[in-house]
Amino acid sequence: MNTPATRRSAFATSPSNPDVKEIQTIPERKVDMPYAPAIRVESPCGLLFISGATPSPLYHKHPHQLAEHDHPNSIVDQTRRAMETIKSILDHEGLAWTDVVKVTKYLTDIRDQDGMVAVLKEYFGTWTPASTTICINQLSTPGARVELDMIAAFPRAKS
Repeated sequence: MNTPATRRSAFATSPSNPDVKEIQTIPERKVDMPYAPAIRVESPCGLLFISGATPSPLYHKHPHQLAEHDHPNSIVDQTRRAMETIKSILDHEGLAWTDVVKVTKYLTDIRDQDGMVAVLKEYFGTWTPASTTICINQLSTPGARVELDMIAAFPRAKS
């Protein structure tokens, strides 16, 4: 039997975008979660789909010239480079980290997850977008250990 969807009150609303709502089905367990189980985006608003960012420079030659892709070994440093690339895109579009509704994280070694999450927390603070982590064999350049892609929602006034 189909019934109309009932929207419950959100656990939290993005401080920069009232159309973006964090959903926590068990709010008392929020302290155990580094991400939101779901993010609700209320219409009307536009969405920004951010391509995967690695520790490589955003703009680089194709086919790849390996000299442009000199990555630090540390997952913390690699993640910070990827986040700075994404920050430049968010800044360009006038968006904040709290406008991000979804993060997909690709790691070549799942043991790097805690280091990566620590860096994401530096940027997101207490905001926890929906998230997926995938362990893969390799990324686009030798030595790259992390790639992040994101979806952000424009507040009504900016869409």
